Amino acid sequence: MLAVVMLLWAGNSIVGRAVRMDVPPFTLAFVRWTGAALIALPFAWRHLVADWRKLIGQWRPLLLLGLTGIASFNALLYSGLRYTTATNGLLVQAAIPALVLLVNWLLFRVRAGFGQVAGVAVSTVGVLYIVAHGAPLSVLNTGFNFGDVLILCAVICWAVYTSLLRLRPDCNPWSFLIATFAIGIIAMAPLAASEAHQIAAMRLSWKVVGALAYVCILPSLVAYTLYNAAVRDIGAARAGQTISLMPLFGSLLAVALLGETLHAYHAWGMGLILVGILIAALSRRS
Repeated sequence: MLAVVMLLWAGNSIVGRAVRMDVPPFTLAFVRWTGAALIALPFAWRHLVADWRKLIGQWRPLLLLGLTGIASFNALLYSGLRYTTATNGLLVQAAIPALVLLVNWLLFRVRAGFGQVAGVAVSTVGVLYIVAHGAPLSVLNTGFNFGDVLILCAVICWAVYTSLLRLRPDCNPWSFLIATFAIGIIAMAPLAASEAHQIAAMRLSWKVVGALAYVCILPSLVAYTLYNAAVRDIGAARAGQTISLMPLFGSLLAVALLGETLHAYHAWGMGLILVGILIAALSRRS
């Protein structure tokens, strides 16, 4: 299930890059969550009725989860994909497992061992190497690619979301899913409205319709449902480590579908990220 999830989430970045000139980023995020919520609502309605008191009673953590993992992450991701390649975007996302350890310590003082800290450090170097396009010193003169920076901010939001999941309300997964989707929709609505002139110029080709259908159903509803089930079965730590599969799938898809080129700095950066994840995993196991 997790392999399928990572393939679908990799496809989300591919689609976001493919339609960057056809669909404005905030509109894409708004349509994604609105479509997913409408499809899920018939299945979730009875659970929402049963759980609404729990959701209202814990509205603060629920609001934070919806704003970080649903609204902010996707708005920044789709915006970043307008300025950088899908390959770069996917590889930067490989830093999520390491950043979760760091955010856990910053927010909840959950201590990581030496091996986990070393893994975080190595993975971070790999991400920065990719963002700097293999020439870290040149950043002092040219600065970072704007799209890479936006996606790095998105990754930080997702790490915060993952860490905050410990505060999620004790309710049915469908109720939680719809509630966070609703928060994302409300947050994205004014941002999407600001793109009204771009929306008016949109042409609803089969490419655009297919992209919208994909982001509503597969990386949203299907992937989140499978991911939640997998986390329940094997735990969050083991599930989180599979995120390293996403850039692997995505890089191959980007080459095959978007005609993107892999460079040496991608390989070196990905290598460092994987080494960091391996160090953290072996440390946790020991």
